[in-house]
Amino acid sequence: MIQVKILGSGCAKCAQLADAVQAVIVADGIAAEVKKVQDMQEIISYNVLSTPALVVDGEVRCAGRVPSAEEIRSLLAPQKRGCCCKGSSGASGSSCC
Repeated sequence: MIQVKILGSGCAKCAQLADAVQAVIVADGIAAEVKKVQDMQEIISYNVLSTPALVVDGEVRCAGRVPSAEEIRSLLAPQKRGCCCKGSSGASGSSCC
């Protein structure tokens, strides 16, 4: 289950983002826990300069705007992590991946 946070003061755009995220989660059957965060200290801890912001599994994925439903789908998807060696072979001819 993914952890989703909507950061914002409760303004209209924050509500729009929360509604849009919830709609995508329901439509796609995504297992997610959604939490609205209005505490300014917690919002600041994410280094967000403008709200609303979308945080997925502790990572800020979007801030300062309400993305489209299609973009929300991609933002909720697991992000691929880069490999430390970028898949290249070491001296022994093997990859750390």
